[in-house]
Amino acid sequence: MADTLSEFEGCTLLARLFRRRGYAIERNVMFREYGVEFHVDGWDSTARVGFEFLTSEDDDHDDLTLEEYNTLTAAQHRGELALFIIDEVEPLSAADLLAEANGFLDEFEADRRPRKPVTKKSARKKTTTKAAKRSSAKKAVKKAAVKKAAVKKAAVKKAAAKKAATKQAVKKKAAAGKAAKTPAKKATKRSANKGVTKKAGKKKQTTRR
Repeated sequence: MADTLSEFEGCTLLARLFRRRGYAIERNVMFREYGVEFHVDGWDSTARVGFEFLTSEDDDHDDLTLEEYNTLTAAQHRGELALFIIDEVEPLSAADLLAEANGFLDEFEADRRPRKPVTKKSARKKTTTKAAKRSSAKKAVKKAAVKKAAVKKAAVKKAAAKKAATKQAVKKKAAAGKAAKTPAKKATKRSANKGVTKKAGKKKQTTRR
Protein backbone atom coordinates (compact mmCIF):
# COMPACT_ATOMS: atom_id res chain seq x y z
CA MET A 1 0.00 0.00 0.00
CA ALA A 2 1.40 3.40 -0.93
CA ASP A 3 1.98 6.12 1.64
CA THR A 4 -0.80 8.23 0.16
CA LEU A 5 -4.12 6.45 0.55
CA SER A 6 -6.88 6.32 -2.01
CA GLU A 7 -10.46 6.98 -0.97
CA PHE A 8 -11.31 3.27 -1.09
CA GLU A 9 -8.27 2.31 1.02
CA GLY A 10 -8.89 5.08 3.52
CA CYS A 11 -12.60 4.26 3.90
CA THR A 12 -11.84 0.54 4.32
CA LEU A 13 -9.36 1.27 7.13
CA LEU A 14 -11.76 3.68 8.84
CA ALA A 15 -14.71 1.26 8.60
CA ARG A 16 -12.64 -1.48 10.25
CA LEU A 17 -11.41 0.86 12.98
CA PHE A 18 -14.86 2.29 13.79
CA ARG A 19 -16.41 -1.20 13.91
CA ARG A 20 -13.58 -2.38 16.16
CA ARG A 21 -14.39 0.52 18.48
CA GLY A 22 -18.00 -0.68 18.72
CA TYR A 23 -19.82 1.33 16.04
CA ALA A 24 -22.28 -0.29 13.60
CA ILE A 25 -20.94 1.47 10.51
CA GLU A 26 -22.87 1.33 7.25
CA ARG A 27 -21.11 2.33 4.04
CA ASN A 28 -22.31 5.01 1.56
CA VAL A 29 -25.39 6.17 3.47
CA MET A 30 -27.52 9.12 2.36
CA PHE A 31 -27.39 11.76 5.10
CA ARG A 32 -30.32 14.23 5.26
CA GLU A 33 -30.30 16.50 8.31
CA TYR A 34 -29.91 20.22 9.13
CA GLY A 35 -30.68 21.06 5.50
CA VAL A 36 -27.60 19.07 4.44
CA GLU A 37 -27.83 16.21 1.94
CA PHE A 38 -24.87 14.08 0.81
CA HIS A 39 -23.55 10.51 0.66
CA VAL A 40 -21.54 9.87 3.83
CA ASP A 41 -18.81 7.21 3.47
CA GLY A 42 -19.51 5.57 6.86
CA TRP A 43 -22.34 6.20 9.37
CA ASP A 44 -23.80 4.66 12.56
CA SER A 45 -27.32 6.18 12.74
CA THR A 46 -27.89 5.02 16.34
CA ALA A 47 -24.65 6.35 17.83
CA ARG A 48 -24.66 9.25 15.30
CA VAL A 49 -21.00 8.66 14.54
CA GLY A 50 -19.37 8.36 11.12
CA PHE A 51 -16.61 9.39 8.75
CA GLU A 52 -16.24 11.11 5.37
CA PHE A 53 -13.17 10.89 3.16
CA LEU A 54 -13.21 13.87 0.81
CA THR A 55 -11.52 13.24 -2.55
CA SER A 56 -11.95 14.39 -6.11
CA GLU A 57 -12.55 10.80 -7.24
CA ASP A 58 -16.31 10.98 -6.62
CA ASP A 59 -16.61 14.79 -6.69
CA ASP A 60 -17.03 14.78 -2.88
CA HIS A 61 -16.16 18.47 -2.66
CA ASP A 62 -19.19 19.26 -4.79
CA ASP A 63 -21.38 16.78 -2.88
CA LEU A 64 -20.55 18.44 0.48
CA THR A 65 -20.17 22.20 0.13
CA LEU A 66 -18.26 24.46 2.50
CA GLU A 67 -21.54 25.86 3.88
CA GLU A 68 -22.85 22.36 4.56
CA TYR A 69 -19.54 21.40 6.13
CA ASN A 70 -19.82 24.39 8.52
CA THR A 71 -23.40 23.38 9.40
CA LEU A 72 -22.25 19.86 10.32
CA THR A 73 -19.33 21.27 12.32
CA ALA A 74 -21.73 23.46 14.33
CA ALA A 75 -23.94 20.40 15.06
CA GLN A 76 -20.86 18.49 16.13
CA HIS A 77 -19.84 21.28 18.55
CA ARG A 78 -23.32 21.03 20.10
CA GLY A 79 -22.70 17.31 20.69
CA GLU A 80 -25.45 16.20 18.30
CA LEU A 81 -23.19 14.07 16.10
CA ALA A 82 -19.57 13.11 15.48
CA LEU A 83 -18.31 13.05 11.91
CA PHE A 84 -14.63 12.40 11.21
CA ILE A 85 -13.84 14.27 7.95
CA ILE A 86 -10.57 13.77 6.09
CA ASP A 87 -9.62 15.85 3.03
CA GLU A 88 -7.27 14.42 0.40
CA VAL A 89 -5.53 17.81 0.10
CA GLU A 90 -2.83 16.57 2.51
CA PRO A 91 -1.22 13.18 1.72
CA LEU A 92 -1.90 10.74 4.57
CA SER A 93 -0.36 7.35 5.42
CA ALA A 94 -2.39 4.48 6.89
CA ALA A 95 -0.67 4.90 10.29
CA ASP A 96 -1.41 8.64 10.37
CA LEU A 97 -5.03 8.11 9.35
CA LEU A 98 -5.64 5.50 12.07
CA ALA A 99 -3.87 7.63 14.70
CA GLU A 100 -6.02 10.67 13.86
CA ALA A 101 -9.22 8.60 13.78
CA ASN A 102 -8.44 7.01 17.15
CA GLY A 103 -7.72 10.44 18.65
CA PHE A 104 -11.01 11.75 17.26
CA LEU A 105 -13.01 8.87 18.77
CA ASP A 106 -11.19 9.13 22.13
CA GLU A 107 -12.06 12.82 22.38
CA PHE A 108 -15.67 12.23 21.31
CA GLU A 109 -16.19 9.38 23.80
CA ALA A 110 -14.62 11.37 26.63
CA ASP A 111 -17.00 14.29 25.99
CA ARG A 112 -20.04 12.03 25.70
CA ARG A 113 -19.19 9.95 28.79
CA PRO A 114 -22.07 10.26 31.29
CA ARG A 115 -21.37 11.98 34.59
CA LYS A 116 -24.28 10.44 36.49
CA PRO A 117 -22.15 8.85 39.24
CA VAL A 118 -21.16 12.34 40.43
CA THR A 119 -24.80 13.41 40.52
CA LYS A 120 -25.77 10.25 42.40
CA LYS A 121 -23.00 10.82 44.90
CA SER A 122 -24.22 14.37 45.55
CA ALA A 123 -27.80 13.16 45.92
CA ARG A 124 -26.66 10.46 48.35
CA LYS A 125 -24.72 13.00 50.37
CA LYS A 126 -27.76 15.27 50.48
CA THR A 127 -29.98 12.37 51.58
CA THR A 128 -27.46 11.35 54.24
CA THR A 129 -27.36 14.92 55.56
CA LYS A 130 -31.16 15.00 55.69
CA ALA A 131 -31.24 11.65 57.50
CA ALA A 132 -28.59 12.86 59.97
CA LYS A 133 -30.60 16.01 60.70
CA ARG A 134 -33.78 13.95 61.15
CA SER A 135 -31.93 11.57 63.48
CA SER A 136 -30.53 14.49 65.54
CA ALA A 137 -34.00 16.01 65.88
CA LYS A 138 -35.41 12.63 66.93
CA LYS A 139 -32.65 12.21 69.52
CA ALA A 140 -33.30 15.71 70.88
CA VAL A 141 -37.03 14.98 71.26
CA LYS A 142 -36.28 11.66 72.96
CA LYS A 143 -33.78 13.32 75.29
CA ALA A 144 -36.32 16.00 76.22
CA ALA A 145 -38.95 13.31 76.90
CA VAL A 146 -36.55 11.35 79.13
CA LYS A 147 -35.62 14.53 81.02
CA LYS A 148 -39.32 15.42 81.50
CA ALA A 149 -40.07 11.90 82.77
CA ALA A 150 -37.12 12.10 85.20
CA VAL A 151 -38.32 15.48 86.56
CA LYS A 152 -41.87 14.12 86.97
CA LYS A 153 -40.59 11.01 88.73
CA ALA A 154 -38.46 13.13 91.09
CA ALA A 155 -41.46 15.35 91.88
CA VAL A 156 -43.66 12.30 92.65
CA LYS A 157 -40.93 10.82 94.83
CA LYS A 158 -40.51 14.12 96.70
CA ALA A 159 -44.29 14.40 97.28
CA ALA A 160 -44.41 10.80 98.56
CA ALA A 161 -41.49 11.46 100.94
CA LYS A 162 -43.19 14.62 102.23
CA LYS A 163 -46.46 12.74 102.80
CA ALA A 164 -44.65 9.96 104.67
CA ALA A 165 -42.82 12.51 106.82
CA THR A 166 -46.10 14.27 107.67
CA LYS A 167 -47.76 10.96 108.54
CA GLN A 168 -44.84 9.98 110.76
CA ALA A 169 -44.93 13.36 112.54
CA VAL A 170 -48.68 12.98 113.23
CA LYS A 171 -48.13 9.44 114.53
CA LYS A 172 -45.26 10.60 116.76
CA LYS A 173 -47.37 13.45 118.13
CA ALA A 174 -50.22 11.06 118.91
CA ALA A 175 -47.86 8.66 120.68
CA ALA A 176 -46.40 11.50 122.74
CA GLY A 177 -49.91 12.57 123.82
CA LYS A 178 -50.83 9.05 124.87
CA ALA A 179 -47.62 8.69 126.83
CA ALA A 180 -48.36 11.93 128.71
CA LYS A 181 -51.86 10.72 129.71
CA THR A 182 -50.83 7.27 131.02
CA PRO A 183 -48.57 8.35 134.02
CA ALA A 184 -51.25 10.70 135.40
CA LYS A 185 -53.85 7.94 135.37
CA LYS A 186 -51.49 5.52 137.10
CA ALA A 187 -50.59 8.12 139.71
CA THR A 188 -54.28 8.73 140.51
CA LYS A 189 -54.91 4.99 140.90
CA ARG A 190 -51.87 4.56 143.10
CA SER A 191 -53.00 7.45 145.29
CA ALA A 192 -56.49 5.99 145.67
CA ASN A 193 -55.13 2.59 146.68
CA LYS A 194 -52.91 4.21 149.31
CA GLY A 195 -55.86 6.00 150.92
CA VAL A 196 -57.84 2.76 151.22
CA THR A 197 -54.93 1.00 152.90
CA LYS A 198 -54.52 3.71 155.50
CA LYS A 199 -58.25 3.70 156.31
CA ALA A 200 -58.26 -0.05 156.79
CA GLY A 201 -55.34 0.17 159.22
CA LYS A 202 -57.13 2.63 161.45
CA LYS A 203 -60.21 0.46 161.59
CA LYS A 204 -58.18 -2.53 162.69
CA GLN A 205 -56.60 -0.65 165.56
CA THR A 206 -60.00 0.54 166.87
CA THR A 207 -61.34 -3.01 167.08
CA ARG A 208 -58.45 -4.24 169.23
CA ARG A 209 -59.17 -1.70 171.99
